[in-house]
Amino acid sequence: METAAPLRPFHLAVAVRDIEESRAFYGSLLGCSEGRSAAHWVDFNLYGHQFVCHLNPALGPEGRLDTHHNPVDGHDVPVPHFGVVLDMASFQVLAARLEKADIKFVVEPHIRFAGEPGEQATMFFTDPSGNALEFKAFNNLDALFAT
Repeated sequence: METAAPLRPFHLAVAVRDIEESRAFYGSLLGCSEGRSAAHWVDFNLYGHQFVCHLNPALGPEGRLDTHHNPVDGHDVPVPHFGVVLDMASFQVLAARLEKADIKFVVEPHIRFAGEPGEQATMFFTDPSGNALEFKAFNNLDALFAT
């Protein structure tokens, strides 16, 4: 049996079409505090992880990144995607905040793998630049790697 090392924050950098638009989405909507920044990038604290938005002028003011979709438990899941595993209460608060803000979900908040190992709450949505995000939660975090 593997023993897990203490979790360390990850670092992820993504391309965006507009820094101010990203500040509004990640800062104001998702509630991520802002760290260092420059004219072409901004750091955010995404639930304790270092998340950086880098301006990609090639996207243009209305541009969006392309994603592929794969079927998972009856839904088309966007690939690539990233996100955070939350506790159930935080997941429900975030889902309600996104619904109130009229965010268009790629996959609506729901329970995936209901009654099976790995049962989880999950939701998918995109930022304004097309980066796909998944937030999920487990009643029992031990189910994270269940088979």
